[in-house]
Amino acid sequence: MGTLVNDACLQVFRGKRVFVTGHTGFKGSWLALVLSALGAEVMGYALAPTYTDSHFDRLGLQKRLLHVEGDIRDLQIMNKALQDFQPEFVFHLAAQALVRESYANPKSTFDVNVGGSVNLLEAVRSCASVKSLVFVTSDKCYENVEWIWAYRENDVLGGRDPYSASKAAAEIVFSSYLRSWFAARPEFGAASVRAGNVIGGGDWAADRIVPDCIRALVSRQAITLRNPAATRPWQHVLEPISGYLRLAARLFEAPHQYEGAWNFGPPVGDARTVLDVANHLSAQFEGGQVVVDASASNPHEANLLQLNSDKARQLLQWGTRWDFEQTLQATGKWYQEVLLKGKDAAEVSLSQINEYYGG
Repeated sequence: MGTLVNDACLQVFRGKRVFVTGHTGFKGSWLALVLSALGAEVMGYALAPTYTDSHFDRLGLQKRLLHVEGDIRDLQIMNKALQDFQPEFVFHLAAQALVRESYANPKSTFDVNVGGSVNLLEAVRSCASVKSLVFVTSDKCYENVEWIWAYRENDVLGGRDPYSASKAAAEIVFSSYLRSWFAARPEFGAASVRAGNVIGGGDWAADRIVPDCIRALVSRQAITLRNPAATRPWQHVLEPISGYLRLAARLFEAPHQYEGAWNFGPPVGDARTVLDVANHLSAQFEGGQVVVDASASNPHEANLLQLNSDKARQLLQWGTRWDFEQTLQATGKWYQEVLLKGKDAAEVSLSQINEYYGG
């Protein structure tokens, strides 16, 4: 596939072997597609998609890369895949990624997000070919006291719900591996990354605002919100991916200069409410309506969360390219073109990648 990504920094991926965990998920499938567009040889390691009409399936990604179906909780299988492939780059995205699911199944959430991450780090530790590791966690790894200030990379980690706690724990595990082993490898760089809430076309996961809105809009039902005032640093999925890629490239070139933790989110003050998201999406579909059903039985979720991404902006020259309105417009357009107009999902996604990078 010819490159659609007009970013000189990222041309380092052309012809390189890149191992991606979680490539069947929403963010992972977009990352794998961008890497393919950059000319990388990609191996994906993940479970099969957990929902029908996934972005992975609609893209036909299984034919675009080396697809290994496996569980990150199985160290033996994952280690073999990594050793057989001998990648230069590793992106770790596989996770149980839903707060409400973590309340329903806390043990499996910790098993995947902590135990699975330990397995990935162990596999990387024994694979000498790896030169750059980007270890993805979440903005929810911070101990969120819901203050008005945005969290920096050196703020306290923590988490009330099992999902947030598992991501904070994964960060601590990563830091231990970095300082105990990875720092001693002169040609290896590793970093953990925390991103704000990502949205975009192709997401069908349960209990996430955009898929819930689209399901309602396509079936001509009202969008029902349980927590309309919750405020998040929404950004298009391509925004943090562009940061992960830029960071991975820098780690490859100057390993220990860029190691550690990094935030990737929209400018402080750009956080918007769930109601804002729902209203922007409903306005793009004929007959769209939004109603509120704030049931007291819902499990706890934080209402306010913002990230400070000054470190990435200053040291990586990274910045978001689409504002909130552009992000919602691109997201709604993806679903309209694929679901209502019947366009090929790969064509639509690649077109948005091209648009995002200014091609």
